[in-house]
Amino acid sequence: MSKPTLTIASKNYGSWSLRGWLLCKMANLDFEEKNVGTDDPSTRAELLLLSPSFLVPRLVHDRMNVWDTLAIAEYLDEIAPEAGILPKDQAQRAHCRSICGEMHSGFSNLRSALPMNIKAHFPGFKSWAGARADIERITAIWRECIGEHKGPYLFGKKPCAADAMYAPVCSRFVTYDVGLDPVSKEYCRTIMAMPLMQEWIAAAKVEPDELEELDVEF
Repeated sequence: MSKPTLTIASKNYGSWSLRGWLLCKMANLDFEEKNVGTDDPSTRAELLLLSPSFLVPRLVHDRMNVWDTLAIAEYLDEIAPEAGILPKDQAQRAHCRSICGEMHSGFSNLRSALPMNIKAHFPGFKSWAGARADIERITAIWRECIGEHKGPYLFGKKPCAADAMYAPVCSRFVTYDVGLDPVSKEYCRTIMAMPLMQEWIAAAKVEPDELEELDVEF
């Protein structure tokens, strides 16, 4: 049986790739990475929010081809239930799926106004009103989850699919110097300090590929 592979795009710009990679790591899956360069037209379209179809990340495991981050999360929970990708409690699992789905299909204003760019930093960046509404909704989700499950992660003491889904948002908030309430600020610190996040960030910082369209001076 061949080793599983995970196809990802840029580590600096690829928010969906980060989510899939975190999920596989959280599931303790021993996989090989395959990178699609930013010179690939379909990859550039996805990273620049010009394509509604996300073909990365893509997991190939036991001759099965699984793409779309939510599908990967569900698949990993099936093959590695002990990893806790989804909470075991039915009510918590439904809540987790709901906020993952909200991240998956929503917050388009945030995505376009604050694209993921780990190498960059824009102190004092001013978010426009549409993005601000998304930020307020996201931080409300965080406060609700942490208030109910006592943190430090969204569903308790261990990171799960919800944390993987919102991890790129934490990166965006750091890049664009977004002001946050104390609970949300501490959650961002927790996510950014995770060893897996630090591993991804270190790789992103030495990545040679660039997208000039996302490196403009704000």
